Amino acid sequence: MVRRRVAAGVAVVLLILIVLLINGCLKSQKQQSLKDYNRHVSELAQESDAKVSRPLFTALSGAGGKSALDVEVQIDQLRLAAQNIASKAQHLSVPGDMTGAQRALLMAMNLRAEGVTKVAALVPTALGGQGKQASTKMAGDMEIFLASDVLFSQRVAPLIQQTLSSNGIHGRTTSASRSLPNLGWLDPATTLSRITGQAASTTQNGVTPGTHGSSLVGVSVGTNTLAPEPTLNHITGGNSPTFTVAVENTGSNPEANVKVDLTVSAGGKQFKASHVINSTQPGTKVNVEIPVSGVPLGVASKIEANVEPVPGEANSENNKNTYLAILSR
Repeated sequence: MVRRRVAAGVAVVLLILIVLLINGCLKSQKQQSLKDYNRHVSELAQESDAKVSRPLFTALSGAGGKSALDVEVQIDQLRLAAQNIASKAQHLSVPGDMTGAQRALLMAMNLRAEGVTKVAALVPTALGGQGKQASTKMAGDMEIFLASDVLFSQRVAPLIQQTLSSNGIHGRTTSASRSLPNLGWLDPATTLSRITGQAASTTQNGVTPGTHGSSLVGVSVGTNTLAPEPTLNHITGGNSPTFTVAVENTGSNPEANVKVDLTVSAGGKQFKASHVINSTQPGTKVNVEIPVSGVPLGVASKIEANVEPVPGEANSENNKNTYLAILSR
């Protein structure tokens, strides 16, 4: 009887171990399938950006100064590439928990393929002497790319991350993806200007249609990024620092002669310097180096950075900032 009971106990323990082992294997297999899905989606996102979106808008920019046939052939090839990526998304191995993310992914990639197809159909007209009519339709079709970007950023990536987290998987990122470089492509006049390489027609006050503006992104000295007041920054390197001012074009138009002013107030004196940026492009950042000499060491300094408004800029609140610092050797 004792031996039977011992055998039964051993059998129960073995059964429990087998069940735990099976459950562990199943959990591990499920987690791996979720990781694999996230990796495949990230790869498709990167492929869409690198092999379709960026080449597409590069081809469209200044297309009027290129061979019309070459542009048409290139964009038609991009159309095929976009359709191929959408097909890859359709054939992904999808874990049950990722059904919602997969549905949004398919919609986003199919929208991109549709957008490239519509743009490809309009390119011959745009380059064939009817640029104004084609650019109006093309600007409308650009909303398709915007919709795909919203789907990816607000549905695909968040749903994948939510599913990974709920299954105990952390530290895995989902690649971001953006097919529309900036909102300037939604404006017909800007689209026409970019395709033809010619300035858009101006309004009565001399300002091109669309939005205009610059933003002060930040100020740094060497590797030290300054924090805005009331934080007190400590800057080493002597009394002649070089300030690096990061400026972003936040409008839908290229801007020319963007002036950046820098004023350092210390020891009862003001030290002023400025720099003019020849041109900025929509959605891009430019770093400007502005040296200032003779600032007193060891005293509190007030640093004011300002990007002067460009013509047509409606809101300049984000053009300036103030920093407090003490300079030392």
